[in-house]
Amino acid sequence: MATSADPKIVIIGCGVSGIAAAHRLVKAGYGHVRILEATGRSGGRIKTATLGSTITEIGAAYIHGPSEENPLFCLSRDYDLLPPEALTSKNQAVDVDEDPPLVPNWFSSSGQRLSAESMEPAEELFREILDNTSQFQNRKNTSWESVGHFMRTKAQNQAAGRWKDEDETTRQLLLSAFSTMLKFECCGSATHSMDDIDLAGFSMYKSLRGVDCTLPRGFERLIENLMSELPSDLVTYNCPVSCVHWSNTECGSSPVTVECENGERISADHVIVTVPLGYLKKHHSSLFYPPLPAHKLKSIETLGFGTCDKIFVEFESPWWDADCEIIYLVWEDEETVSDQVSDVSESWIRKLVTFTVHKPSETGSHVLCGWICGHEAEYMETLPEEEVTESITNLVRTFTGNDTITPKRILCSRWFTDPWTYGSYCHPAIGCTAKDLKNMMEPLPSQETLSQPLQVLFAGEATHPCFYSTVHGAIITGWREADRLITHYWASVSP
Repeated sequence: MATSADPKIVIIGCGVSGIAAAHRLVKAGYGHVRILEATGRSGGRIKTATLGSTITEIGAAYIHGPSEENPLFCLSRDYDLLPPEALTSKNQAVDVDEDPPLVPNWFSSSGQRLSAESMEPAEELFREILDNTSQFQNRKNTSWESVGHFMRTKAQNQAAGRWKDEDETTRQLLLSAFSTMLKFECCGSATHSMDDIDLAGFSMYKSLRGVDCTLPRGFERLIENLMSELPSDLVTYNCPVSCVHWSNTECGSSPVTVECENGERISADHVIVTVPLGYLKKHHSSLFYPPLPAHKLKSIETLGFGTCDKIFVEFESPWWDADCEIIYLVWEDEETVSDQVSDVSESWIRKLVTFTVHKPSETGSHVLCGWICGHEAEYMETLPEEEVTESITNLVRTFTGNDTITPKRILCSRWFTDPWTYGSYCHPAIGCTAKDLKNMMEPLPSQETLSQPLQVLFAGEATHPCFYSTVHGAIITGWREADRLITHYWASVSP
């Protein structure tokens, strides 16, 4: 450090963003850094589990854009966590916009196997219309209300011309397949419907080069490696924060006091808040005193935060092809293009239309990951495991036409009912702009002229302007706020 000052820095949250901030500060020589974590574990929305002998990711599952530009990729490489194919220059150079071509199996609700070739027209139309959403970047006014409105309208209009030579049954089947892909797209944004996603805001997200990959030994190995390089007493677990008192004006006092639920009051010069946006939305009024500025509150309210859950299902033997990587389920009775169900409590399972295939384990475990989001996912979380298992069993039997298929066991994520997250990750909801993401990352107090600046700083995936919803975005924001403090203290001693 270039200064003898050693400020007291408290980080709220021991997810990957908080860990990244602590890492940066400790390495820079700051000795009074402390993380307060509400739960009994590190990692936050990174959470690895097992189903039988298969490693599963309850939370973050992919390195999106595994290339040199991605700090998550670089860290995973340095810790020797990557699969061999991810290390190849070819894999890192490919630009697939985070949508690698996967080998599909298609099934219909009448119990029929559909050929991948017959579904290609629907896939091509979906990718083309989705790509066309980028033309609305930076446009303030469009005739389309949302991404969903744009995609549904375009699909209905273009299908009539492109598939005019097909019979009515085939055209309807292709539109139903389009609905399947639209429902799955909702999972990418953790939204109930693409009707809730701002059309111009949708293009704020930036993808990186490289074919998405997983960490074969689990994402928690990354957390373990990072934590092993921090002092063992740096984190206080099971220590929820009840209020951050900032802008203290008493002479000689620290500018911030962190009040914990256990009654402890911690004086600090700076606090880095890394809690999920879902928690901020629910608790901002009690979490900060004085209250947050109006413009920051408005952005917290405007930015979307939804639920994307996973249901892992283990089978005795596969009912899908050996080379299959993704399974699509097409409901033939849906007359219009839609990504919602009519009755969530009665038909929530109809939102689960996609399974991704886990590579078979050495012990012969066969596991699928079913994706479900929005209100349907939130409702699923309220159900007992037996009822979810029954619904999955009926779903698979309906689409395969095989009444003998029975799951061995399932494992569900439950991010909406988690009291420290209230959902999965953020998205650009209707009306959201780049200004909102800028407001999210703005430190308090807002005026740089005050004698005690940078009292409260904000990090986490929902504070990155273009990598929101990702692990690499969370890491970068943790580093960003640590660097903000490091730069501040360097500047304070510069001639």
